[in-house]
Amino acid sequence: MLSWRHFRGEIILSCVRWYCKEGISYRDLAEMMLERGLHVDHTTLYRWVQHYAPEMEKRLRWYWKPSMGYSWRVDETYVKVKGEWTYLYRAVDKQGHTIDFYLSPTRNTRAAKRFLGKALKSMKPWAHPGAINTDKAPAYHAAITELKAEGKRPPDTVHRQVKYLNNIIEADGKLKRLINPVRGFKSMKTAYAAIKGFELMRMFKKGQMDIWKSGQGLTGEIRLIERQFGIYSA
Repeated sequence: MLSWRHFRGEIILSCVRWYCKEGISYRDLAEMMLERGLHVDHTTLYRWVQHYAPEMEKRLRWYWKPSMGYSWRVDETYVKVKGEWTYLYRAVDKQGHTIDFYLSPTRNTRAAKRFLGKALKSMKPWAHPGAINTDKAPAYHAAITELKAEGKRPPDTVHRQVKYLNNIIEADGKLKRLINPVRGFKSMKTAYAAIKGFELMRMFKKGQMDIWKSGQGLTGEIRLIERQFGIYSA
């Protein structure tokens, strides 16, 4: 049961949605809310995002997790945390729909294996991909080989190291445009919390959950999120 921190739940969820969808600063969001007659300090908005963005992603996971893998495109991008570059591992299908993501302080075999293992574990064995497409980084080959040896991947899984096959994941540049205005996170924990919200709202934008919105567009998006928290809009 959530206390909603002295504000109505739909207001909190709306603020978290706006921040994660548009990538605006907390101060800009506070000003937007003030124009609507609600005084919320930017630090309060920050706490809301940190608490509720991961919770939104968790509660909606059943809706966005793909039921079939077929072919995965895997790559990573850079995210600055406390002045240092970290690595956001991402996997999408051939339509560009998000399969999974993982933030790591390192870019090596261990990180690649942890990410792929996380993504595979979250899906039923029959939904695992027949092929995983990556760039030519040796870490991916080593990670996939180890997962096969441990029985966590079928031995006939194809690993393609063809750069152009990952164009679809590199073209999903909106995620970087959401992260950039943040101008660096203070810790891995706060970065990952916000990124979970960014990724979730990108899934809505890409139409990944259209089937659950019942043709209601933005209204359907709001209702789907609110109902995961026990809020039932008219």
